[in-house]
Amino acid sequence: MSDSPKKYRLDRTAFQARNASEQVNYGKEHQKLTWQERLRIHQYLNSIAYGYDLNNPPRMDKTFFQIKKRE
Repeated sequence: MSDSPKKYRLDRTAFQARNASEQVNYGKEHQKLTWQERLRIHQYLNSIAYGYDLNNPPRMDKTFFQIKKRE
């Protein structure tokens, strides 16, 4: 990913607590983005939420799962 993480920096002053009747649909802003751009934003926000490096995401621990045959 060559995009800078600062490109998607969260502006904490842009949001306000509102009830359902006052809620604005923020999804319209993101509808004009391509699915690739939305995916990059999603990956960046996940890296922030789970605390991993965006350029070096953790690998899945495959030893946690077991495979059993059904008889």
